[in-house]
Amino acid sequence: MNSKRELVLSLENVSLKIPVFSKTELSLKKSFYRAVTGSRVSSINNVSNVEALNSISLKIYRGEKIALIGHNGSGKSSFLRLISEIYYPTSGKIYKKVKPYPMLSPSFIVSEVLTGIDSAKAHYLFRYGTLKGFKDYLRDIVEFSGLGDFIALPIKTYSEGMKSRFIFSILTFDKHEFLALDEGIGTGDNSFYEKAQKRMREFIAKSGTLVFASHSYDLLNKFCSRGLVFSCGNIVYDGKLNDALNFYAGRNK
Repeated sequence: MNSKRELVLSLENVSLKIPVFSKTELSLKKSFYRAVTGSRVSSINNVSNVEALNSISLKIYRGEKIALIGHNGSGKSSFLRLISEIYYPTSGKIYKKVKPYPMLSPSFIVSEVLTGIDSAKAHYLFRYGTLKGFKDYLRDIVEFSGLGDFIALPIKTYSEGMKSRFIFSILTFDKHEFLALDEGIGTGDNSFYEKAQKRMREFIAKSGTLVFASHSYDLLNKFCSRGLVFSCGNIVYDGKLNDALNFYAGRNK
C-alpha cells in the first residue's frame, strides 16, 4: 500500500499586493490601512499597495482539513481568495492539482440586480459549463431555502435572511474536491439555523480537502486537524490544530 500523500496545492514565496486607487491624501490612507489590516502599505505614483500576504510558503495534501486562525485583517480572507483565483499573486509560484472551490462573502457569489433564478443559472453555468440538470438544481435551492415564488424576484428585494438562505443553498448543492470556506458566509434566520448546520456538516464531510477561516474554536475543532496562524499577512505558525490555537492564544494574552 502506497502511504505517500498526494500534493494538491503548494505555494512558494507567494506575496500579494492589492492596489488602492484614490485621490485621498496618501499619508492618511497609509495610516488607515495599517490600522485596519496590520499590513505594510507602500505607494508609487499616487497608488497605494496593501501588502496583504508576504512570502507565503506551504504545502497542502489531499484530505487535509486546515484551519486559518488570526484576527480580522491578518490575511485569512486574502489567502482564501488567492488560492481560489479571485486574487492572483504579485510574486512567487502556486501549484494546483485541484482548484479550491470558494465559499466566501456573498458579494462574490451573486448580483443583487438579478432575479434568484437568473443568479442561480449564472452560478450553475460557471460551475458546470452547461444547463443540463439545472431544473433539479433550482428545485433543490427553492425547497431548501424556502423562498418559494420569491425565487423569480430580484435579489435586492430579499430580506437579509432570505438572501443568506438563497446563497447558502446555492453553495452547498454539490460536493467539492477542495473547499475554501469563510465563516463570514451566513446561514440566515434562527428557524433555518439547525437545518443549515446539518447540511453544512454533510457538505464539509464530502469535501476531499478543506481550508476553513473561522474565529470559532468549536467549529475549527469539529472540522479541522491542522492550523495556520496568520499575522500581518504572514503565516507565523503551522502545525497541529490544538498547538496552533494555543500559539495564537499565547500571542494575544
